[in-house]
Amino acid sequence: RMFLSNGLLYPVIGFASCVAFIYMSMVDLRPEYLREPKISFVGRNGTQFMLNGEAFYVNGWNSWWLMDQAVDEYSRPRVRAMLQAGAKMGLTVCRTWAFNDAGYNALQISPGRFDERVFQGLDRVIAEARKHGIRLILSLVNNLHHFGGKTQYVKWAWEEGVGLSPSNDSFFSDPSIRHNFKNYVKTVLTRKNTITGIEYRNDPIIFAWELMNEPRCMTDPSGDTLQDWIEEMSSFVKSIDNNHLLTVGIEGFYGPKSPGKLNINPGDWASELGTDFIRNSKTPNIDFASVHTYPDRWSKELNLEDKLKYVKRWVVSHIDDGDKILKKPVLFAEVGFSSENKNFEPSRREKFYRIVYDIVYKSAKKGRAGAGGLIWQFLVGGMQEYNDDFGIVPWERPSTYRLVTEQSCKLASVQHRQDELDDIPKELC
Repeated sequence: RMFLSNGLLYPVIGFASCVAFIYMSMVDLRPEYLREPKISFVGRNGTQFMLNGEAFYVNGWNSWWLMDQAVDEYSRPRVRAMLQAGAKMGLTVCRTWAFNDAGYNALQISPGRFDERVFQGLDRVIAEARKHGIRLILSLVNNLHHFGGKTQYVKWAWEEGVGLSPSNDSFFSDPSIRHNFKNYVKTVLTRKNTITGIEYRNDPIIFAWELMNEPRCMTDPSGDTLQDWIEEMSSFVKSIDNNHLLTVGIEGFYGPKSPGKLNINPGDWASELGTDFIRNSKTPNIDFASVHTYPDRWSKELNLEDKLKYVKRWVVSHIDDGDKILKKPVLFAEVGFSSENKNFEPSRREKFYRIVYDIVYKSAKKGRAGAGGLIWQFLVGGMQEYNDDFGIVPWERPSTYRLVTEQSCKLASVQHRQDELDDIPKELC
């Protein structure tokens, strides 16, 4: 009333507004994620990934452990160090787990019950990936029993008295288990990140969702059970999130619906796992095909040269399928060479990487379906307990570091992505 009576109200408001405007102009108070350059969703056009209207080829890696390590304060620096190192190497995509069912640091404690502490770990992984410009492929469940996987879902249903069978493969067919998995998927996709404020389904730093890590349904070698599950779950994911790409997560074995391709498999056993690369990948809601490449795990009796010849055949065959049959990109989502091989030397592993890299690069230069490769797996120092016989700390061996980084340079030059080339140290490109 005093201001009104003295006619001072409007001048005071005007002065305060002016001060506020000058302050806001000088200090950007928006959250950090809003101050970052705009990130676009990666899409697909035929056999190519697309980003901002241009073809996008992937050089990347697997670090399945990111969420687990992001939970506790003492281990979080490993997450930052890994994503930072990946960015320095010009890598663009990291594949990691968005699941952990009922174990240590479980994300899902029991059906529909989540540990918020662990979910915030996943929030941190996604927020940290944004900072470093690394896109994420997030896998939603494991075929293997590690970190719970389908075994845990079946166990839960059995304990609740609603499971129809104790068989692990009932994960794919049991209605109550399908319902529980859908609830899980919906919770993850609609999660609002506590750091960025963005729902996962709306966050373009997520490159793609993967339905399952290496699904197999060996109780039905016809492949019908797994195919039915893929069709139902892919449709469900797309009904919630149509922004992101989606893949199955299969290893790439040919099944009974592709009789002319069975000779490409590493052995007769590979056609009896209930998976079928072409049939599974053709599913309408699946945007790209995934393939895993483990020649030494599949064919232990072959010598190195024969293994490397086989790798060429395996990789070329799947790229041809992408071009001629699927009309979709093909991503080599796990590329691994074991240190437990007889006479193992890191140089042999590099030879293997180079074969896959060179085929992908030649495909990219021609605009074909070979969309990229992800090495299994990268670690930072001091993580021996997380290692398997495929893990490496890439910067500990200069020749490996150089090989991986050169591939980043080559793929970035194919895409004319100068921004990515600028981020890689000049001496490596």
